[in-house]
Amino acid sequence: MPLSSIKPEQYDSLLDKKIQIVNEQFNEFSIPSIDVYKSPTLHYRMRSEFRVWHDGDDLFHIMFDKETKEKIRIDHFPPASELINSVMKDIIDELKPNEVLRRKLFQIDYLSTLTGEVLVSLLYHKQLDDEWIEQCKALKSRLSEKYTIDFVGRARKQKVILDRDFVIEELTVDGKPYIYKQVENSFTQPNAKLCEDMLSWAKNAKAYTGDLLELYCGAGNFSLALADKFDRVLATEISKTSVQAAQYNIEANKIDNVDIIRMSAEDFTEAMNGTRTFNRLEGIDLKSYNCNTILVDPPRAGLDDDTVKMVQQYETIIYISCNPNTLHDNLLELSKTHDVSKFAVFDQFPYTDHLECGVVLTAKS
Repeated sequence: MPLSSIKPEQYDSLLDKKIQIVNEQFNEFSIPSIDVYKSPTLHYRMRSEFRVWHDGDDLFHIMFDKETKEKIRIDHFPPASELINSVMKDIIDELKPNEVLRRKLFQIDYLSTLTGEVLVSLLYHKQLDDEWIEQCKALKSRLSEKYTIDFVGRARKQKVILDRDFVIEELTVDGKPYIYKQVENSFTQPNAKLCEDMLSWAKNAKAYTGDLLELYCGAGNFSLALADKFDRVLATEISKTSVQAAQYNIEANKIDNVDIIRMSAEDFTEAMNGTRTFNRLEGIDLKSYNCNTILVDPPRAGLDDDTVKMVQQYETIIYISCNPNTLHDNLLELSKTHDVSKFAVFDQFPYTDHLECGVVLTAKS
């Protein structure tokens, strides 16, 4: 995204164009009036990644223009949180004169929170030794006077954690705070304020009954926020790191009706269909769940054909989509058995063509 495209005064008109496109794209499904959730116009990204450019004694963040491949110097990045903007300036000032920390550094990743924590990942084309660790600890000590900050160093087949490789976020949903452990290099929703809106929308989309089944649950983003709307929640996730974070989050939020299974949506579909058995499901009685509702938040590729068929067995489907095109493709099949009763858009990425969608489908009578 070129910085020249970030024009807060044009935000509303740009969003209106995106909504018009969605209305046209999904018109065949007789969607209801769209619930629209706007983003803050600046400082909405809680995480950002930058390449690093070395020019003699100078050192600075860069991004590449997707079309021209031209490198663009980044000293200030308006989409990123105010915390990231402040930290990235101080980081560069600290790294410039430090040969140990700057040598063969090629990328810096930032992960920040609404609660004021920030994690900085330094990526290198060299192995990190004791001298690097000593210098990075000194850097953390200096910056800790100003920030709640941690560092991770990465090189080929190497990861060095100074103290911890995660931040603790707190999202407020309908006035209730939820604690989320967010681990470095793992997926998190980048726009925290829009994430709060997504969770609130999903919680209140309809009056739920019974239990909830969730696929692609990540670190429990939706599972935890929706837990008080259901008797029980059974959620699946393939990433080991995300499952561990989800278990932490369940305990931190004192939630006792959520179970997380580490397996892919495709494997779980086979388990539900009885075509395969899995040791990791030992001790979990799938038949004891009364799941009237299923929530899916798939990757950009959407749901595979078998998962679509499995999802159609549920009375209510909550579909969170990061790709309207694959959502449209899945709805071609889902609309044969379900009607679209709610449709929302969440403008996670202002000034781009990207738009996150939420759909609630109800089984036809």
